[in-house]
Amino acid sequence: MLKPSIRLLPGVAADKNFTGPRSTRRPGLQSGTKGFERLKRVKMAPPAGSAARFRSQWVEVRVASEQPNGDLRGLKVLVIDDSKTIRRTAETLLSKEGCEVLTAVDGFEALSKIADHKPDIIFVDIMMPRLDGYQTCALIKHNHTFRHTPVIMLSSKDGLFDRARGRIVGSEQYLTKPFTKDELVDAIQHHVHKSAGSASISGNG
Repeated sequence: MLKPSIRLLPGVAADKNFTGPRSTRRPGLQSGTKGFERLKRVKMAPPAGSAARFRSQWVEVRVASEQPNGDLRGLKVLVIDDSKTIRRTAETLLSKEGCEVLTAVDGFEALSKIADHKPDIIFVDIMMPRLDGYQTCALIKHNHTFRHTPVIMLSSKDGLFDRARGRIVGSEQYLTKPFTKDELVDAIQHHVHKSAGSASISGNG
């Protein structure tokens, strides 16, 4: 279960007409989309000994959106692979599930798209020219902004060494090509929800 992160807002005078919590939504975020958040403003009692003019405070509570499990609509998925066939296959399968699919041919193009579009999950091929999948994953995981974004490695190899190396650079899972629609969907459902919880808890610290 996702733990809420709390950020105090400046204190305000007590409101005698206050009847209960009021909810607001952060601009630009869609409610009902997995991986997104909504903000709830709740009036709380002040710490003992605080000044009278700060008798009440508003706090912002960040909680995960309430989306039915299995609904992938609106999620941004980035697929990085130098194979046009793999990119098209993944895009076709995931678009039918309601995902917004972005593609890149190598790690350099991917890093630019990650910064611009902030995908919810990334699938990256291991063997690519210029910047391979391991290097791309390592750069993502060393970035403070994107380190909680799930990265799934894709490869036609199924060796223990390749899987272990993927774990070392921070990937969440390893899928062997050719993959199925169910494998892609299962990975998204599992890791996007887990990532949302990790990011919120990290924000608390």
